[in-house]
Amino acid sequence: GASALDRLKMFEGIPPPYDRKKRMVVPSALRVLRLNPRRKYCTLGRLGHEVGWKYSSVRVESLELKRKAKSALYYKTKRRDEKLFTEAKAQLAKRLEPMKKVIESYGYTA
Repeated sequence: GASALDRLKMFEGIPPPYDRKKRMVVPSALRVLRLNPRRKYCTLGRLGHEVGWKYSSVRVESLELKRKAKSALYYKTKRRDEKLFTEAKAQLAKRLEPMKKVIESYGYTA
């Protein structure tokens, strides 16, 4: 326990060495998968309120709204790019059909 707390690093925001790293979801750390449904849990806004941070609800909620807007924009562009990619792939499939036989004759399968 004590050695784990010694290794614990806490930051406000994302500091420079980590801000350019790809963010990912760790399923083994998700609350919905790890905690028993009867267990109590807390959120950052509630913790801030309990320790007397007067901007807790305003700050956390505004950051959450900003994150969700950015995520929605990313998702929209990702879906658009995927659609364009599948359309381009379908168009190329017709042009590449004669070449496919040559490639398969060399032992490669598409």
